[in-house]
Amino acid sequence: MSTDTSRPFLEVAGLAKRFPGATEPVFDGVNFSIGRGEFVCIIGHSGCGKTTILNVLAGLDRASDGTVIMDNREVVGPSLERGVVFQGHALMPWLSVRANIAFAVRSKWPDWNRAQVDAQVQKFVAMVGLSPAIDKKPSQLSGGMKQRVGIARAFAIQPKMLLLDEPFGALDALTRGTIQDELLRICAETHQTVFMITHDVDEAILLADTILLMSNGPQARIAEVVRNPLPRSRERATLHHEPLFYAVRNHLVDFLVTRSKTLSHGKAPEHPPEVRPGVEAGPAPAFDPAHPPATPRVALQRVV
Repeated sequence: MSTDTSRPFLEVAGLAKRFPGATEPVFDGVNFSIGRGEFVCIIGHSGCGKTTILNVLAGLDRASDGTVIMDNREVVGPSLERGVVFQGHALMPWLSVRANIAFAVRSKWPDWNRAQVDAQVQKFVAMVGLSPAIDKKPSQLSGGMKQRVGIARAFAIQPKMLLLDEPFGALDALTRGTIQDELLRICAETHQTVFMITHDVDEAILLADTILLMSNGPQARIAEVVRNPLPRSRERATLHHEPLFYAVRNHLVDFLVTRSKTLSHGKAPEHPPEVRPGVEAGPAPAFDPAHPPATPRVALQRVV
């Protein structure tokens, strides 16, 4: 493992993607970095290239320009150092929950014996609350349970980075909330580095330490880097009681409704500003997972 702590865990520089026959790139000049153990969400309208960026980070697609450096090594192809959870569960329907996850574990550690593989499988199946269903086939599971299996499979290979492509988008609100809570708990236990695509502003505020806002395509870019000022011990049930919740939420909604359109066609800044909604202007401090930002004291006005 790299011991160089002088640079971010993930660095994306000058990333661009042009599809054959298109007159303009989908996105261009995309620059951002992610600290080790940081949870980052990216938000933007459909067509701005979010999934393509995730696929480039995963090594499943190649950018037209730019570089991706993870842990001081350039990403040039797929690797078990990066776990991916897709919008669909992507499970092998003829295999049980146990066998689906065991397949991934054996791929990561081919020298492990059967007992070691099964212990790893059971650990992460229990972590997502599916131990009673470990020997069921995907056809016997609900949509939410299938997504939990996908999450367990990704965590079971202990990747350096987890990439999530709207994994809860097709789930009902109750199931989504339950799995969000599971994800928060697991990330707190494992200190996992996460890059996640979402269209849900509230989901981003709940999960992310940093939120990347993309301008509209074509020629989309990272327009703003929003540092979440809410303390990291966020809980879904009490999130809306946090003093800065609505300041952050209004800032994100305003961007999606209005400012993302004015920044389209390549007009987003090459070096996106860091923003802390509701906090006095100034540079955001470096991310430190051991010392999450405290909730600033703000004056509230009661509306009758």
